[in-house]
Amino acid sequence: MRSPTVTPKLQRIAAQAARAPERVFTTLAHLIDVDFLREAYRHTSKSSAPGIDGVTAEAYAEHLDENLRDLHERLRSGRYQAAPVERVWIEKEDGSQRPIGKPAFEEKIVQRAVAMLLEAIYEQDFLDCSYGFRPDRSPHEALHELRERCMNEGMGWIVDADVSGYFDSIDRTRLREVLRKRVNDGSILRLIGKWLRAGVMEDGVLTHPETGVVQGGVISPVLANIFLHHVLDEWFESEVQPRLKGRSFLTRFADDFVIGCELEADAQKIMGVLPKRFARFGLRIHPTKTTLIVFRKPKASQTWAHGNGTFEFLGFTHYWARTRRGFWVIKRRTARKRLRRTQKALWQWCRHNRHAPLQYQYRMLCVKLRGHFRYYGIRGNFPLLENVHRYAEKAWRYWLSRRSSKSAIDWEKFQKLLAIYVLPTPKIVHNI
Repeated sequence: MRSPTVTPKLQRIAAQAARAPERVFTTLAHLIDVDFLREAYRHTSKSSAPGIDGVTAEAYAEHLDENLRDLHERLRSGRYQAAPVERVWIEKEDGSQRPIGKPAFEEKIVQRAVAMLLEAIYEQDFLDCSYGFRPDRSPHEALHELRERCMNEGMGWIVDADVSGYFDSIDRTRLREVLRKRVNDGSILRLIGKWLRAGVMEDGVLTHPETGVVQGGVISPVLANIFLHHVLDEWFESEVQPRLKGRSFLTRFADDFVIGCELEADAQKIMGVLPKRFARFGLRIHPTKTTLIVFRKPKASQTWAHGNGTFEFLGFTHYWARTRRGFWVIKRRTARKRLRRTQKALWQWCRHNRHAPLQYQYRMLCVKLRGHFRYYGIRGNFPLLENVHRYAEKAWRYWLSRRSSKSAIDWEKFQKLLAIYVLPTPKIVHNI
């Protein structure tokens, strides 16, 4: 529940944005008072790692009122300075690494405050095709919409697009130009500029990238969504679709999107103009990872989906298959890369934590498995949920057996342990 003083402010801004789609907001920064910062603090994650200053959420909360008043005074007087973001790397499915930033905790509060203001405005502008990092929207809604459009509207072609290094490639000058079309408050734009120019600290070395927004920053998903809304969503709806002969749709989650077309000629036309459109804004559509896929509904007489391809979206492989009654439907299964990543993560976790107390290992494995089942537990994907469950048992037993030379555990002994420490069983969570 939002603060009684903050909610009316956001509702008023949202109503003004909805009534006047062309309005440019020039006075927003004064709304960020101590109460607004306290609400932003309440919505800021307290469990993530501290930033470069080492200040944890717990330490900041010890003198919360005093810290928020001091923060507000620095913002009001223009003395607020953005701290560099500490960078860490996480492994991607293809073996490459993705940079993730760890902002200072106080930075997250201010970014959350600005994000709340921007969301109040841009939620009135964002189109229904956009699902990522938006209130009350989820990847499973995007998956449902994609399936329904393909099955019910005769879509036979899928443009499976890949934007190369989107977050790191955003042109900051063009981003500011896009923002000024709706938000031209100097104080807000200066704050965003400070975060973009603050730099990245890695292994004690401070660098200042000239492009991109830091992945991991609270404000970054909002800015990335605003930019792609202009680059892709608005363009597709206002300029591309009116020129196509058949039906089409766009489904986007952050920088991951697919375009469906009824006719091959329309799909080929989109394949031709998409790289040019993105290049205008300093972005690059990957030439080999962006593909055109035949994805027609097979004829009733066909015994298998001959000639049809598959594509991946939001961690699932989409393909045509028959139901038990013999009808052709689109099914989804966990993408191979995601499955391998999950298995590798389980194996490494069990290895690194094999000497931890058994109760702790059990509790954390339950958290990991429930999280996996909550996301991938969609209708038709049950066999691969069972695969992950079996693999978790295998990895746990293997590394428990290697805690010492005397700790070997055969399957009979392990089954007795599982009777006490019952791991979560796979289940379908999303009937989509």
